[in-house]
Amino acid sequence: MFHMKQIDTLLKESEKEINIYIDTLKKWQKAVNLVSNASLNDVWNRHILDSVQLYPLIPSSAKILVDLGSGAGFPALPLAILNKKNHGPLEQIILIESDTKKCLFLKEISRLLSLTVQIINQRIEKIHDLSADVITARGLADIGTLLQFSRPFIKPETICLFLKGQSVQKEIENNIIPCQIEKIKSITNSDSFILKITEVLK
Repeated sequence: MFHMKQIDTLLKESEKEINIYIDTLKKWQKAVNLVSNASLNDVWNRHILDSVQLYPLIPSSAKILVDLGSGAGFPALPLAILNKKNHGPLEQIILIESDTKKCLFLKEISRLLSLTVQIINQRIEKIHDLSADVITARGLADIGTLLQFSRPFIKPETICLFLKGQSVQKEIENNIIPCQIEKIKSITNSDSFILKITEVLK
């Protein structure tokens, strides 16, 4: 689907902004639990690279991306950085996060990097007035729950890009919402996958 060389090029063009993001994350982590402490020593691979591998999968026709349960901003903020630096197709990137402290962090990153993103401090299930071309999520819930959350935002052409780990096959088997699922091997972990989901029945 894409090559590591393509990802490396994208990252090099955005290295300054990403380093600001990482430095700010480490400072805030002392007061707010944004990511696991164990992952702080390998933020670049565990969080940045894991997030930006979604960028080549975003259709050139996509205008609105909605990120569910954004937490510390992965994958939405790295994608916003790449989209800005590369004059990408996305015109609106919306981050949904119910934790107020995490939303303050997301706002600080968007301010520092002059990112045009919308941050919604609300529970996902209470939002019904959004429409998305791309829906992303990472480490939030099982596939069935994510699709249930996504349904109000889905149009016929919407694609979902969910980052999943070792339990992915079991989650696929347990999902009861009709859809088309493509498994793409993650470039950061041999046990992880990107799920590209289309044709979700509303």
